[in-house]
Amino acid sequence: MNNKISVPSKSTTTLDVVKGDLLIGKHTVINGTGTPPTVKVSGAIYCEGENTFECNLSAENLEAEGNVTIHGDLKIENNVKVEDGRLEVYGKMTAKRVDVDAALYVSKDLTVEEVDVGGSLKADGNVKAEDIDVGGSFKAQGEVEAEKIDVGGSVSIKSKVTITKLDVGGTAKVGGGKIREVDVGGSFESRDLLEFEKINVGGVVRLSSKSKGGNVNVGGSFKVEGDLEFKDIDVGGKVEITGSGKGYEVEVGGKVEVGKALKLSGNLEVGGKVEVDEEVSAKNIEIGGVLRSRKATAEDRVEVGGSIITVEGVTAHFVEIGRRGKVLGPIKATQVIIGREAHAEDIYGKKVLLRSGAHAENVYGETIIIESYCHISGEVQYTGELRVNEHVSLAKEPQKVDKLPC
Repeated sequence: MNNKISVPSKSTTTLDVVKGDLLIGKHTVINGTGTPPTVKVSGAIYCEGENTFECNLSAENLEAEGNVTIHGDLKIENNVKVEDGRLEVYGKMTAKRVDVDAALYVSKDLTVEEVDVGGSLKADGNVKAEDIDVGGSFKAQGEVEAEKIDVGGSVSIKSKVTITKLDVGGTAKVGGGKIREVDVGGSFESRDLLEFEKINVGGVVRLSSKSKGGNVNVGGSFKVEGDLEFKDIDVGGKVEITGSGKGYEVEVGGKVEVGKALKLSGNLEVGGKVEVDEEVSAKNIEIGGVLRSRKATAEDRVEVGGSIITVEGVTAHFVEIGRRGKVLGPIKATQVIIGREAHAEDIYGKKVLLRSGAHAENVYGETIIIESYCHISGEVQYTGELRVNEHVSLAKEPQKVDKLPC
């Protein structure tokens, strides 16, 4: 038969070891014995609310209706359930399952299997859990290790994390670490090196230096302070990497800025502008607006609607500049197409086509086709065939040569 000990409401009681269950009335204070003061309950604790424990506390289960405050460690073998209130633990807390309606605060480490809080969860120490589910906000000062974190509002973790799945409706900030999958509705930030497999964020992402991961899908902007290794980047707005970027593929609706080199084994596709301080290389490069880099290299194609601005030039199998575009720096490709009324400097190609009204300085190719109203301010050299339409302005007489300059 299980014994029960009752403590009346609005009282102060000192306990030591309770063999059985403990029932506590409202507005009571429980003191413990020993150093540090401790109360051990072999059964369950039932609190009517507004209860304070001035001691370390252990039990099989803890149930409460209303607020409970514990000035010490809390050790529960199985479940903690607090209805219509908050639980504050000024020490360490361990349990299997925790369910708190309003808020949970732990001043030191929190170790649980599952924790479900309707309002806010805050821990000043480390947190270790399998499943964390919070309706409002989750804040932790120490390291966090969890299989799944699901928060409706915001997450702020100062130290490193090890998380399998992070799902947040609003904003999330972590201190670096490892997250297999990030799914955030608003913004996500990592203040230190982060390893990840997937990042899916509706708004803004900020990562620290030398982060490494897989797929990035961001609706707004994506910024990395330093270097980044990745698989795919798909961003609706802007991508900024202050160091170097290395990955498979990048697709951006707006603008890409890279402080060093950008090396891709797949495609680079950008609707607006690309600025890379060093070399940009990819299998295919397709830019709607402007490409600016020290050097641009593509295994297959480079297609730019606006301008290509380089120091060492652009090299690819196929290069095309759009209508009224502009190319600064040499072009070296098997096939080159200069759009209508576009401007280019030196062109080196096996097959070169200048569409109507295009301007170039020097053109070197095996087969060269110059449409009407084009202007060549330098020289034209070819080894195979030259076709020149009417109304073409040539500064020098074209030369058929045995070998073209490099």
